[in-house]
Amino acid sequence: MDLAKLLFTLKPLLADARSNLPKIVELLEKHNDLAEYAVARFYVSKAAKVALEDRLSSVDPAQRAEAVKAIPKLLGRNEGATLLRRVYKDPAPAVRSAARSGVYALGIEDVALPDSRFPAPRNNWQREGGWNETGWAFGLSAPRARKPTRRVPEEIAAARGVFKELQTTDDVAKKLGFKKGKELKALMRAGSQAGSGYVEFTVPKATGGVRTICAPRAPLKRVQRSILRELLGKVPAHPAAHGFINGRSVVSNAQPHEGAKVVIKIDLKDFFPTVHFYRVAGTFRYLGMGEAAANTLAAIVTHRNKLPDGTVIMPGALPQGAPTSPAITNIVCRRLDARLDALAKKADATYTRYADDLTFSFRAEPSKGVGRFLWWVDQVIQQEGFVQNAPKRRVLRPSNQQRITGVVVNNGLSVPRDARRRFRAILENVRRTSLEEQSRGKRDFKSYLTGFASYVKMVQPEVGNKLLAEVRSVLAEDARKKGTEK
Repeated sequence: MDLAKLLFTLKPLLADARSNLPKIVELLEKHNDLAEYAVARFYVSKAAKVALEDRLSSVDPAQRAEAVKAIPKLLGRNEGATLLRRVYKDPAPAVRSAARSGVYALGIEDVALPDSRFPAPRNNWQREGGWNETGWAFGLSAPRARKPTRRVPEEIAAARGVFKELQTTDDVAKKLGFKKGKELKALMRAGSQAGSGYVEFTVPKATGGVRTICAPRAPLKRVQRSILRELLGKVPAHPAAHGFINGRSVVSNAQPHEGAKVVIKIDLKDFFPTVHFYRVAGTFRYLGMGEAAANTLAAIVTHRNKLPDGTVIMPGALPQGAPTSPAITNIVCRRLDARLDALAKKADATYTRYADDLTFSFRAEPSKGVGRFLWWVDQVIQQEGFVQNAPKRRVLRPSNQQRITGVVVNNGLSVPRDARRRFRAILENVRRTSLEEQSRGKRDFKSYLTGFASYVKMVQPEVGNKLLAEVRSVLAEDARKKGTEK
């Protein structure tokens, strides 16, 4: 088959590249000896990239591995590197292995920063493996991964005593109020069907689409809260972290960036699912737990999903909805926070993190440019086992509204004006009609009104006090109306 016939054969398949991806790959493989093979690959690359991205987002490791194997056959070096970088530290070994093969096939070298704590790779083509050892050392691969020799921070060393007491599965069971380790097995069942520890449901995202919440059922939730109280709560988060930490909030996260010349906002993709069983167990071992105890505790705080055919997804990952997940991510991210904080200081910038939202700010324009700084940030993020959600990245200057975790920081801290206006309009409508009519099916509408006004008070005390007074007045007036009608 010559090039023209190949392109005509491919054309109808590209109309539905997602479904026809295996056929497209098969055709290109069969004709890879064509002198114009690169032309055929370029012809399919745009549609193929969309199909590959779709499969790389699948919860099924087999789907992701299939997509990774197809990348070198369908995409050129630059486009292929972008996708391979996302899965280079995938939880599934088969996907990681395919990604490494793809990196070698495309001749990619610079997938991570050099790390002076480890010896340089012996061969240039192995550079992507050698320079990524930092990320693997925290449970991203087998325990044999070399660990940095750098000393443990004092605050972590102080917390290690509690974790060192747990060396076996029975130790974990006794710590959690059980007699034997066997009793913990019921808490580790996969899936979200009856008998498992979790229930799944979806909630709409503010930006569109839905988010899957995997909430623990009551027995498991009690155990996880005990883990949070007795163990995880003993490990301090990095000073740059502000999410889900007592005494810190969206306000403390936004405050350091007040009045900045440049604000950079970065979002981490699939934040909780990225922190999988091996990473959690590796972190527990780092804190002093024995391997058996670390694996047991990691199994209790992670969730293994099930495919429709009953296949259990391995390894499990942190569920969004468990009380332990935020605290674990803060511990896992300690080194990410330390490295990005040091990088920010070197560039005369300020860094904070609230869950998966990373913020950097500059009092003056970066001397070496924003692009160069972002390159370094992205390298550290990848090396630490996370992936940047590039479409959500924002670079904001004073001419824009610089909003950080919902708080505007251009001139002082404030709640966005349009949000306050909408809230005052709701209060006015309640005053003219009734609380029930304006609730529109919302449960506990009174708490919503009081809660929003209290939030404004936290950010802008003077404005918030006035809003709280308005809310109390509106609620009292609504109660009087109901009393008169009766």
